[in-house]
Amino acid sequence: MEANPHPLQADRLRALYSYEVLDTDREKDFDDIVELASAVCGTAISVVNLIDVDRQWFKAEAGLGVRETPLATSICSHAILENEFVEIHDTLADPRMQDNPLCTGEQGLRFYAGALLMTQDGLPLGTLCVLDYRPKSLTSLQRDTLRVLARQVMAQLEMRKALKATTLLRQEVDHRVKNSLQSLSSYVRLLSRAARSEETRDALTATGNRISAVATLHEQLYLADAGPTVALDRYVVSLCDHLSTGAAEGIVLDVAVMPVTVGSRQAVAVGTLINEFVANSYKHAFPGGRKGIVSIGMRAEADGLVHVTCRDNGVGLVDDVETRPGGLGMQIAKVICAELQCDLVFEPAKQGVALKIAFAAE
Repeated sequence: MEANPHPLQADRLRALYSYEVLDTDREKDFDDIVELASAVCGTAISVVNLIDVDRQWFKAEAGLGVRETPLATSICSHAILENEFVEIHDTLADPRMQDNPLCTGEQGLRFYAGALLMTQDGLPLGTLCVLDYRPKSLTSLQRDTLRVLARQVMAQLEMRKALKATTLLRQEVDHRVKNSLQSLSSYVRLLSRAARSEETRDALTATGNRISAVATLHEQLYLADAGPTVALDRYVVSLCDHLSTGAAEGIVLDVAVMPVTVGSRQAVAVGTLINEFVANSYKHAFPGGRKGIVSIGMRAEADGLVHVTCRDNGVGLVDDVETRPGGLGMQIAKVICAELQCDLVFEPAKQGVALKIAFAAE
């Protein structure tokens, strides 16, 4: 006897499909549950059974050897029409099963017990069930265990559904943040080109550098999924890869960093400092097509301090308006050092300049 569709069949199927679990691979978390259910109840078979529109599909099974069977022979399709727990001591004594080929054969299924897999809205998706080839009865402890394990199945399904929703939300947020930063960066570049004074252009360039540092940090945070901490070495390498594309011919950006983890706020500050130094070196250190090297170094010491060194081998500070004590570049560097709670060591030389900081990682 084939079961009638559930009274709320359309709602039930929408709920089932929302979990996106049908036809997925086997998973140990669910396999462990059916193995335990079969062992506790002393049955040959245990199944996590989901009732689709025309089939019953098994997310996990022990002792059965198949992943789905037709709905016409499904015992669970009857079970989802009843209360939260169904036990059939002898299937051949139940009018619904007397013509079911799964039950009437020589090796037919004679015992069934199932706990409903119920959504928070009270819609049954299927059952966690146990079956055997001989009539029997479960103890109160076995029934309670089956109910608890069914709730564990639903907890796993709910968790997976929530994780998928969170992933989609993160992807949407990431997309919007990247678009916003790109739009803002483009707008700043347009303003910089239209600016009449050198001071305004320099200020807008500094703002653009800050945006670039934040955009690169956002990408690193999203890829690493490490919460508020950042692998500063990977971030600096990624940032310098971006900066190297702006180097004139004959200028090399060299990066040598050790693994360091810091807070995201500190990473933005370090990234901005490197951005400013590299941009100013490109602009002022190598006039007239001069070749040279801009070097970025970073290491962590046993005392917990992170040491960052920015160096170039250009012409030094001659006519370098950005790195004069009152210049915009120096002002930005000092603000960054205030954020990092560290001192700025600026070393002018005949062959290039070097900027050094040392700060305690958060």
